[in-house]
Amino acid sequence: MADETESRPVEILLAEDNPGDVKLTRKALERGNVLNNLHVVTDGVEAMKYLRQEGEYAGEPRPDLLLLDLNMPKKGGKEVLRDVKSDPELKRIPVVVLTSSEAEEDIVESYDLHANAYLTKPVDFDGFIEIVSHVEDFWLTVVKRPPE
Repeated sequence: MADETESRPVEILLAEDNPGDVKLTRKALERGNVLNNLHVVTDGVEAMKYLRQEGEYAGEPRPDLLLLDLNMPKKGGKEVLRDVKSDPELKRIPVVVLTSSEAEEDIVESYDLHANAYLTKPVDFDGFIEIVSHVEDFWLTVVKRPPE
């Protein structure tokens, strides 16, 4: 008998300010085998409002996975990561940092802030589609997520 997390679409929050990367992520997830709902916010302040279901996001579903860019306006990805992982209501949401930064300090700091994974965005279309597909395969089909 399937549990609730297997019978409903997977809720994904993408915190990304680059419209091109949003489009590529959406395309990659549409090609996948997992029924999902992709929700998009374009800055860190909106990400936190969404996660805390505040204001216009009241009633929105709690994400099963957060795909987080580090370089966003208003509130950077590291600040969002710090806030998510220090909040008892949010800390179990898996956070995959999906960013263009290859800087060692960003990688180390992201893991120190309890990111579940750190991936660098490939610059080419096929590479980007492939990496998002791997995220989907692993985080949405292989990994057992905690109940809400």
